[in-house]
Formats: sequence, structure tokens, C-alpha cells
Amino acid sequence: MGLSTPDDAAVWRLSEDKAIVVTTDFFTPVVDTPFEYGAIAAANSLSDVYAMGGQPFLALNIAALPDDLPLEISSEILRGGAEKARHAGVVIAGGHTIKDNEPKYGLVVIGFVDPRKMINKGGLKIGDALILTKPLGGGVTTTAIKQEKASERHIKEVIQWMSRLNKTAGALATEFDLRGGTDITGFGLLGHGMEMADASKVMLSIENSKLPLLSGAHSYAKMGIFPGGAFDNKNHLDKKVRFDEDIEETDQMLLFDPQTSGGLLLGVPQEKLEAFKKRADELNQPAWVIGEVRAGNGIEVRS
Repeated sequence: MGLSTPDDAAVWRLSEDKAIVVTTDFFTPVVDTPFEYGAIAAANSLSDVYAMGGQPFLALNIAALPDDLPLEISSEILRGGAEKARHAGVVIAGGHTIKDNEPKYGLVVIGFVDPRKMINKGGLKIGDALILTKPLGGGVTTTAIKQEKASERHIKEVIQWMSRLNKTAGALATEFDLRGGTDITGFGLLGHGMEMADASKVMLSIENSKLPLLSGAHSYAKMGIFPGGAFDNKNHLDKKVRFDEDIEETDQMLLFDPQTSGGLLLGVPQEKLEAFKKRADELNQPAWVIGEVRAGNGIEVRS
């Protein structure tokens, strides 16, 4: 699996039951504290492997750091990434740094997956329930942080969710032999959902009232606090998404909101749904049912 599909990582088959998964991601700071920034960047980089049903085992640091950045800050960024990798059972075996005017950090991640059980964007089937494993609103909340308008409670909440590994969610998807899934990151729920709809040749029907949101997201959205990427996503997808007329523009924009280290979007067959939700509860893994897969194309969002 490589350039011919929109999936989250490259996959190279080694044998009938083993393949290597390779991915990379890095970005500029989304929070003000260096340790948390490093942890979030690492969790985000690891997510692509979990999204494909794989297990990461090795990583390399990628860092671009200003000359005048104090050593205690750069070391805290790397420590945050190392602690998150350790929590995931992943070894950071080195990496590479360059000089840049703005900090950038992330990982190259290598993992293993059974190619016969791999999750991908083209694996949805008509009738599947759509499950989301983290709340939306990370983009507007981190933008509020940058504008110094976010409350301390909302800052702690978004850091907690962005730092959370998708390890349990990915393992749950593998346990239930799911085939359709991805993680929600820069293209937002609708952007990554559209990739799945196109690859699976189906329509996603999403219920706006069932979408989980970070507690401050709606109030910041009402204030017009959106990252530029939200408008890019809207411009790219607007004609492909059908909204019920009574859904307000603010609520629509939250579906275009780019996420950092967002949750997994999974297709769960109806006959497995109750057992899946029960097992998720046992594992303390949030799993919101936000819609279903139907015949057709594109995405409809119902109120």
C-alpha cells in the first residue's frame, strides 16, 4: 500500500501474515508547554499505525529547532516524545535535527500488521455503524490557546485528549476484525470521512446531534475562532457534503475543523455493534456512534 491509495501509512508485505507499516508526521507547536507538545506530536505520529490495525515498535525523532531555543525547552520536547513512545511500547532509536526559525517535531514510525487483517479507508460496508473514539473541536481550542482566549480547564482538556494514544482503539478494532477505519487529523471529520466514502464507494450519513465535542469548542466556534485549515477544508469539500438546512454554520464549521492527534473513525457491522460498545466500556475506551454507512456517495449530515 503506497501512493495509489489515500491511506495513512505505507505497507510492505514480508510474508503471508506479516507486513511492515511505515509512516511519518511532524508539526509546529499546538500548545505552549514543550513537554506536552512533544507528547502530542508523538501520539499523533504513532496514530497512523494504530489506524491501520498495526502495532508500532520503532521510531526516529524528526526535529527542527531554532538556534536560540533554550536547551531546557528542546530537551523537554524530546522528553515528551520519548515518554509517550515508552508508554506505547515503542523504542526511539535516534533521529535527525536541523535548524529552523520555528520548532517542528514528530516521528518516523515503523510497525507490524497482519496484512490479512489490515484496516484501511476502503473497508467500509453498507450498514456499518460509524464510531468515533475522540471528541472533535481540537482545532478551534488550540487556536483559542494561540490567541490567549482559552480557559485553563479547556486547555487541560484538549491536551489530555490530544496526548491520548489510539492504541486501545486500534486494538479494539483489530479484536473485532474491522476493515474500515482511519484517524481524524488535519482534514477534519468530513475530509477524512470523504476519503473513506470515496475509497469504499459508499455514502456516510452523520448525525450532527450525536457528535462529541470538547467542552469549549462550541463557544470558541461561536466567537469565530477557527484555524485557517478549517476554511481550506470547507472550500475543498463544500460541494460534496449535504447538510440539513437547520444546521447552523458554526456547527457545520466544526465538522471541517482540523484535528491534531484526533480519534479513530471506524465502521462497525451492526451485528457486532453491541458487543463492540460493551468491550469498549470494559477497556475505558470512548466510542460514540455518530452515524451509519449507506448506499450512495459523498456525505450527508443530518440534524
